[in-house]
Formats: sequence, structure tokens, C-alpha cells
Amino acid sequence: MKATSANLLTVINGPKQFVIPIYQRTYSWQLTQCRQLFQDILKTGNDKTDAGHFVGSVVYFQESIYNTSSVPQLLIIDGQQRITTVCLIILALSEFLKEKPEDVDIETNHSKLRNYYLFNAEEEGELHYKLLLTRKDKETYISLLNDHPQPDNPSQRILENYRHFKENINSTNVNALYNGIMKLFVVDVTLEKGKDNPQLIFESMNSTGLDLSQADLIRNYILMGQEIKTQTRLYEKYWFPMEQGYGNDYAAYFDRFVRDYLSAKTGTIPNITSVYTAFKTYSNGLLIEDLVAEITTYAAFYANMALHKEKDKELLAAFENLSTLRIDVGYPFLLAIYNDYDQGIINKEIFQQVLALIENYVFRRAICGVPTNSLNKTFLTLYKFIDKSNYFESLAATMQLFAGSKRFPSDTEFIREIKVKDLYKFRSRTYFLSKLENHRRKEWVSIAEYTTEHIIPQNEDLSLEWQQMLGENWKDIQNTWLHTLGNLTLTGYNSELSDHSFQKKKTIEGGFNHSPLNLNQYLRSVDEWNDYHIQKRAEQLAETASMIWKYPGITAEELTKYAERERAGSNEYSLDHYEYLTDETLLLFNELRKSILNLDEAVKEEFKKLYIAYKTSTNFVDVVPQKTSLRLSFNMPFSELIDPENLCKDITDLGRWGNGDVEFRVSSPADIPKAIGFIQQALDYQDLY
Repeated sequence: MKATSANLLTVINGPKQFVIPIYQRTYSWQLTQCRQLFQDILKTGNDKTDAGHFVGSVVYFQESIYNTSSVPQLLIIDGQQRITTVCLIILALSEFLKEKPEDVDIETNHSKLRNYYLFNAEEEGELHYKLLLTRKDKETYISLLNDHPQPDNPSQRILENYRHFKENINSTNVNALYNGIMKLFVVDVTLEKGKDNPQLIFESMNSTGLDLSQADLIRNYILMGQEIKTQTRLYEKYWFPMEQGYGNDYAAYFDRFVRDYLSAKTGTIPNITSVYTAFKTYSNGLLIEDLVAEITTYAAFYANMALHKEKDKELLAAFENLSTLRIDVGYPFLLAIYNDYDQGIINKEIFQQVLALIENYVFRRAICGVPTNSLNKTFLTLYKFIDKSNYFESLAATMQLFAGSKRFPSDTEFIREIKVKDLYKFRSRTYFLSKLENHRRKEWVSIAEYTTEHIIPQNEDLSLEWQQMLGENWKDIQNTWLHTLGNLTLTGYNSELSDHSFQKKKTIEGGFNHSPLNLNQYLRSVDEWNDYHIQKRAEQLAETASMIWKYPGITAEELTKYAERERAGSNEYSLDHYEYLTDETLLLFNELRKSILNLDEAVKEEFKKLYIAYKTSTNFVDVVPQKTSLRLSFNMPFSELIDPENLCKDITDLGRWGNGDVEFRVSSPADIPKAIGFIQQALDYQDLY
């Protein structure tokens, strides 16, 4: 690599062509940035004491030293926005000199500016141009250079900025502008292909890429090291159609897709800001075209699910339901399922069953208030439990066996909770009421035109008629049941129903008696409204809900089969395997073991070759039996541990059996309470992260 301070026009001048690689971002400078550069150039040009204005770096390398052309092609790695903008200013200045030569007294003219800095005068075809942009930037810029009509879909940034410069050059500032351009300088960085790593230099020039999206960095990483023809082919065959498929959502969603893709492939969830680093690790040693082809395939799956690009109407409806429930953490799992569907491993019916199972699982948990902070890890490991020979049943059985914070709420729990939950303030209320109303309907009713109605009004000062109907405890009844399932319905006449009595709400035009909605069926059949009818209606609706959002319902016999298979798979070893688990050490272990298993129903014990692991979705503590003690490894960063007595040891980057950065020894029963305190921290940390 050779880096020198150089005059920008000197860098551009001479027979050469600067090529913007096809994978680089298109020209994107806004008017604000152009105005600032224009003013900086004028300021420098007006100040005779100013030696020059620094505009940044230009990093490039020659595509091939064996190029037979006399015009070397230089691929710009960094600096395309600056060079493109300066070329637009030079073009606008040359046009001014052509149109008003009598207003100018400078040592150049229209032809010199164009032939020195915009064209390779003796060349033909694309080599005629000193700067070769990509796609519509290229077409628009070349049309401006040749004074040709613009293409049908020109680059608005190129046009807008060029017109701005042209409109702001006048006889008053033209001298200063030319003098300022002559004094622009850059850090000219020339790379030698085969010796310098352009990607590493690109990252360092961009502050480790923080001004680029993770997707931009990944695209550049894949394509930068390829020959121009290979770059173009890979970009046009795979990457560009992928970007187009995401449309305006590319910037917002593509980083998330790559994170979920890597999670599905590696079993580890990278931080959203570290996706690029994780991708480099994952892709090391893989064939580039195979990798890009697979990314393209999975990106389409993700777009179909998250961006609702799915063509199949039934699958699209399922994906929309999942989006409504915000099951973003489930996408790594769903990507793997979608791939099985795409490969013909499962048919559409099984795919729909899986999607419904996930929808039911997440909705039931939301109704029952089960914490969601470890749901990402639940989905991360779920796919490995699928038996391809019995696809759906094996998945359903696995989920039905979940316990503790991972549990699939049973009908008993679900029905109990849905009857008393505040559903009016429930985030997915519209989704819930829509599914409830349309259960077993052949003709779908859109509830977008309806509003949620409280049968007992929300008004704290209920009318005398309402107080008499509810009885002397009317206030308690209102407070208890107001926002719950039994007291909520849908209506298109919310303002008409208002706070009226129950009888009037039933009989007025548009009232419950005239409503075609299934949700109002019970209300049409009763003449009074009180806590008895609220609870009776809630019971009926809750039973219906349990049929819509079904429990897996795998039989006890089948569950036993899968539970035994899971135990057999996870426990190749037994307590007898560990040499030091005898006598007092075994007694100590059994006491510790009992305390760990009592922390949460979801805790599982697995006997590994060299240690015993305790986990929910992943290990949180590993126990290594030793001759006179038990060595515990807590799977959490040492910096996150609360240990005011400094009882634990930091084993970060040290070789140890077991997982984690924290070590603690249990030598006697007196150590167990302290150990359990640390173990609880590790369990909480795993649930959070």
C-alpha cells in the first residue's frame, strides 16, 4: 500500500479510469453535503493564504497489471462520493465556461476541463470516461457528459446535485471556484492487488464500517475480492435481485435477516451490531457462489414471512398472524422450516400445522403472562428436536413437554387466564377479537369497521339503571370485569350504544339484537347483564378460544416415547461414570443437585463425559466432580456477576471443562447456599440474554 498527500486534480488527470465496483452503494450525497463542499471550495479559492482544502481519502487498486489497454482501470474502495461530486462540479463549471466565456478570466477553458478531468480524450467506448459509475448513476452521468436526453429512470441524486452546482455558478464566483478546485487535496491510497487486503483497509477507513449497514459490509466482503466479471455476475444474478425484493425495506430488514440466517446456521445469536463479524467467521472456507446462492434463497423465505411477500394466500395469512404477534425471535427456526417446505421435505399442510402451532404457543403464553425473555433461545434450539420421519408430531410433543418458563400453557391454565385478563389493553386485541369472531365462519368478517364495546360501560358514574341491574356490589363488579373477555364485544354503533342501559343497547337500531356478529350471539339471548352472565359468556368464549389456539394434545403414551428419546439422547452417561462421585463427594453433589433442580421446572440435567450440565434452553451451570470438591462453572461473563465477597474466580480465556467465565468450588454443604445464589444469577442471565 502506498499513501501520499496529493492534489485531487493531479490524481484524476492522465489516462486512467476510476471504476465504482458494482457492489458499492450508489451515489447518495444530499444537497446539504454538496452545499457545504461548494462553500468550502469557494472559501479556499478566495483566500490566497490558504494552501488547500482537504476533502478526505481516495483508496483504489488497479484491477489487473496485465491489462493490455493504455488506460488502467482503478477500482475505488473509498472516496466515490467525493470524486463523483467534484466531477459534477467540474462538469457544471465547464458548461458555464462554454456558455459565457466572455465573463471569465481564468487559465483554462471548456475543452481543457473536460479532456483533462472528465474524459480520456483518445479512447472510445466506456474507456472514454474517467469516472464509471454503476447502474442508473452511470446512465445519468454519461448522459450529462454527452448532453444527451436522460434515461426514463434517471438518478435523482446525480441530476439534483448537478443542477444545484450549475445554478450556483456565476461570473462573481467562477474564479474562486476554479482556484478552489485547483487547491483540493486528498490522501491518495494506492493498493497492490494480491498483496494488500482491500476489505481490511476499507473497514479501517470507515471506522470499522460503522457508517455502513451490516448488509453493506457483508456484500462488499463477498464481492470485493472477486474479479470484475465475477463481481458483476454474482451481483446481478443474486445480490441485486435480493435487494430489489426487499425494496424500501432493505435497509431496515436485511441486517435482521442476516442475523436470523446466521442464528439458524450456527445455533448462536449474534448481536445485531456484530452481524458482519459473525458472518466473516461463518463464511470462512465456504465457496462464495454457493454461499451467495443460499443467502438469496433464505432471504426470499424471510421476505415472504416478515415482509409478507408470500404468493400463497393461506401461508400469507399465517405469516401475517405471526407478524401481528411479533414473533421476530422465531424467524431462525421458521427459516429452517421454510427451507424444508421449499425442499419438499414437508408439504404445505404440515407447514401450515407448524405455523399454527407456533402461533398458538406464542398467543397462549401472552394470555398467561409467561415471560418472553428466553423465547429466542427456545426457538434457536427447537429445530434439532424434529424427527423428519414424524415431523409435526415430534415438534408438537417437544413443545408440549416444555416446562417452567418455556411451557406451552395447558387448556386449564389458558381458559383460567383468558377469562380474567385485561383484554381491552392487550396489545393483540384486534387480532384476538377477529379470530374469535371468524371462528367457523365461511365468509370472513373484517372487523376493521367495528370498534370494541364495553357492555358494562367504562363510565365510573354508572346510571341508576345499571346500578340496579348489577346490584349493591355494582362498583366491584364493574372494576373486576370491565375490561375482561365476558364484558367485551364488537359493534359498528359505539357512539349510539354509549353508556345506555343494557336493554337499550340490545333494542336500539344497530344494537345487540340486530347485530350479525357471532360475538353478540349470547347478548341477544339474555335480558339482563350481571356478573353471572359475564362469567358464563366468558366461559363459552374461553372454550372457543381454546379450540382456536389449540394445545398440541399429544397423548400420554406418545409423550412418554418422546420424553424417553430425549433423555436417552441427552444422557449417554450416568452418575456411575464419574470417578470422583463417591462417598462424601456424592452426598455433597446430591444435595447441590436437588437445590439446582428446584430452581425452575424447566431445568434439565445432562450427564456429559467430563461434567454434569444444568440447562433450560442452554447451559447455565456445569458441575465438574473432583476428588474432594465440586468445581462449578457459571455460564455468564465475570463482569456481570454480583460477588461482593470475591468468592468466585475469573476464568475468562482459560482452558476449563464446562461453559462460562466464572468458577466456584463447593467443598462442603456450607458452600451450597452461596453456590445457589451464584447459580440463580447465571440462570437469570441466560433467561435475559
